[in-house]
Amino acid sequence: MRIPLVPRFAPLCLVILLHHMTTTVAGDSPYTYAPVEHILLNCGSSNNSTASEARIWIGDVNSKFLTHEQSQIQSSLTASAVKQALTVPRVPFTDARLSLAPFTYSFPVTAGQKFVRLHFHPASYSNFSRANALFSVKVGGITLLSNFNASLNADADSGPTISREYCVNIEEDQRLNIIFTPSPNVSNSYAFINGIEVLSMPTNLYFTPVDDPGFVLIGRQNLYRVVNSTSLEMEYRLNVGVRTISPADDTGMFREWQDDTSYLKEHRMSFIPVNATIKLKNSVIPRYTAPEDVFRTARSLGNNSTLNLSYNLTWQFPVDSGFDYLIRLHFCEFQPEIIQTSDRRFRIFIANQTADEAADVILWSGENGVPVYKDYAVSMREGTEKKVNLYVAIGAEPRRWKTSYQDAILNGVEIFKISDFNSNLAVLNPDPLPPDPPTIAPPGQSQNSKGNRTKLISVAADGVAGFIVLSC
Repeated sequence: MRIPLVPRFAPLCLVILLHHMTTTVAGDSPYTYAPVEHILLNCGSSNNSTASEARIWIGDVNSKFLTHEQSQIQSSLTASAVKQALTVPRVPFTDARLSLAPFTYSFPVTAGQKFVRLHFHPASYSNFSRANALFSVKVGGITLLSNFNASLNADADSGPTISREYCVNIEEDQRLNIIFTPSPNVSNSYAFINGIEVLSMPTNLYFTPVDDPGFVLIGRQNLYRVVNSTSLEMEYRLNVGVRTISPADDTGMFREWQDDTSYLKEHRMSFIPVNATIKLKNSVIPRYTAPEDVFRTARSLGNNSTLNLSYNLTWQFPVDSGFDYLIRLHFCEFQPEIIQTSDRRFRIFIANQTADEAADVILWSGENGVPVYKDYAVSMREGTEKKVNLYVAIGAEPRRWKTSYQDAILNGVEIFKISDFNSNLAVLNPDPLPPDPPTIAPPGQSQNSKGNRTKLISVAADGVAGFIVLSC
């Protein structure tokens, strides 16, 4: 019997089912990886605090991670945000360390590959104006941020906070040093940081093993490798299939897997197959690669072969131009009728180029219920725009005799920016947002008029539009 296919705009029953997955299937501890280092630093705080996911953040005041010289000369200060929205988590975004001069955190860690996550709340702090936060951040010889304008970036992202995740490699007998430097050519510029996470990761989770020849470089004949001398910046990490997976529900690395809905390019019909009870078999990739819930839901084109051949299911990702990117696509065939090779053969397109014209999850995994992933690299170095769109698409196999089901499937997506030849991941700041137009009251009505006001809200879903009239 075929697992029910659920349209893109899911009814209440799917919401209940996904909640059931969260509370039962994922009810046991999802942590299949225990990091050697798991450092959570609440910068600017003198106390230890517990965040929403029950992790303990230690205050950096008098900590061993702020270098001795900085503590002695007091070149950096601590302060709390003057104003903080209720939607901003208290930890680690209330307190900050700020400085008009460079300052350094130094972490003694084991050799290997690490996550470095930086958390910023671009607010005004005491005598530090929000607009003057302009600085660079380096890890060893790697430039993570350069002349970084925190407020411009937060405004461009339409959010009060900024979090950036990086993957770096630390050699034997090397410390992980994070250096914050105010922009020297800008008067009154300062550097600040609210929170730092340092977590070890499984060896070669995102880096290419020494004995691995590499993976496909889209549009080129040669293979691509992510070697230890390069660094990565996570751009997107998506759970394809409606629901966001929180860091607490990751496999022990506290990664967030966002809902993919807002990245779909077109509002065409797609289907969300769900199998909340399947027992996954990790015979190809380790269990810690992604949460099991990533592989229990997916998007597909659906059952209508004629309709499926008329379009590709496409996701759109704005990325920084001038870099190469690692695209990891996660797959798992969990529908019971897909059991052998060629049952569901489809095509994968990346950056408007064919990445795989004969994708077959069963061929890669060996059987139903086995998660796999495929890595691809693509160069986005050309172009003069700050941002370009990176498209990831799946489409049905057009030749009916090649496949039992003219359909396509995708469970998850991860996209990483790869450091350039200068060990740089930094980019230019976004352009300032245009000012809001002035509000002009209608004739005969004061802007401050009181009484009942009527709001007209437009609601649309897949071409079906309606209006709701509210009185307040």
